[in-house]
Parts: sequence; structure tokens; C-alpha cells
Amino acid sequence: PQHVVLYPLVSKSLRNIAAGKDPLEGQRHCCSIAQLHEHYSLGYPDLDELQKNPQPLIFDIEVLKVEAPGSYQQDPWAMTDEEKLQAVPLIHKEGNELYRQGKVREAAAKYYDAIACLKNLQMKEQPGSPDWIELDQKITPLLLNYCQCKLQCEEYYEVLDHCSSILNKYEDNVKAYFKRGKAHAAVWNVAEAQADFAKVLALDPSLRPVVSKELRSLDARLREKDAEDKIRFKGIFSQ
Repeated sequence: PQHVVLYPLVSKSLRNIAAGKDPLEGQRHCCSIAQLHEHYSLGYPDLDELQKNPQPLIFDIEVLKVEAPGSYQQDPWAMTDEEKLQAVPLIHKEGNELYRQGKVREAAAKYYDAIACLKNLQMKEQPGSPDWIELDQKITPLLLNYCQCKLQCEEYYEVLDHCSSILNKYEDNVKAYFKRGKAHAAVWNVAEAQADFAKVLALDPSLRPVVSKELRSLDARLREKDAEDKIRFKGIFSQ
């Protein structure tokens, strides 16, 4: 048994790792004495109690699984810059395979990890510099794939935000206009959806059949909504 005064901080980091988070997430930038102050909470009642009342600890370690050399994939926060660059195509490929299998949420998580790797590298570059732009151009297709997953998960406002951020930088990105148009249509932003679909056609006329299908679907939903509203309001005013 050992008195391990700083173990609560270590345990919090390990719990973050187990949840796929940065081990330093939520950690304050101050000295150890301040970290141990009774008013500072680690977010876990058992760790808060141990922090206030240190006591002997016995560590019982259990081996859960053994992985073959080369099969373990680090979390993005633990990778070096070079490892991040090498990992992105592999994570992208894993995301694509999960999407093909219909595992949309799992695919979105993979795309998110790949984006996080590139964003971390991009933060170290001067905005607008050649290296920054090169990284941004790698992020964009991943972000569009992520948006496709979010469309299927019906998380439309996230799609609107991400596609708009892409279009603020790349005004001719057809896929961003198309996905944003679908998201606008889903949340009844009719004029915005029509404007985005019109932009798609202006940039790529060959997509007319696909856009026409989306516009017909929107029109049918509008007619259905109008019919429902008439019935609902008729019931209100007839009372």
C-alpha cells in the first residue's frame, strides 16, 4: 500500500482516456496545491473524496486483452504530428467501410477523429499559409463525409453550420451546397433550400436529375404540410 496524493488527478486522466478524450481535458493550469484545494472538483465524487482524504491504495490490475504488435491504434491526442498524418488516410478508409456497412454513427466518429488529427496540425500553421491551406483541403472532404452521416442521423443544424463554414472558404463546392440544401429542406427553410439547389445546378448542370428529385420531394412535403395545417386550423376555428 502506498499513499499516492496525486492519484485522483491520474485517475481522472485515465478515465478520460477510457472515454476516448484528451487525458488533460478539464485540467486547470495551476499548481498541485491549488489542484488539491477542497473547493476544486474533479467531476467524480469518489475522486473528490479521495482528494480531500488521502489514504493507502492497493492497485489490482487485470489484463483485459492482448493485442498483436502493429494492431493497436492510438487515440489522436496521443499521436505525434507524423503519426497523425499517417493515420488520417487509414481512419478515413475505416470510416468509409463503416458507412458502406450502414454503421453511420460509427462512421461519423471515424471521420471526426480524422478531422481532429488534421485540425490539430492546422492549428500550428499560419492561417492562409500554403501548409494551412493544404491541410484545410484535406479536412474538407472528411467534413463533407461527416455531414452526410449527420444528414442521415437527422442532425440538420450541425450540417448547416459545417457546410456554411466550407462555403465561406470555397464558394464553388457543389457537395456543400447540395448537403446544405437538403438540411435546409429538412428544417423547412424553403427559400434557402431552393437557393442552394439552384447554386448546385449553376455549378454542375449534370446534377439536374438529382436536384429535381430533391425539389419534387420538398414540394410534396410542403403540400402535405399545408393539408395538415388546414385540417388543424379548421378544427381550431370551428370550436
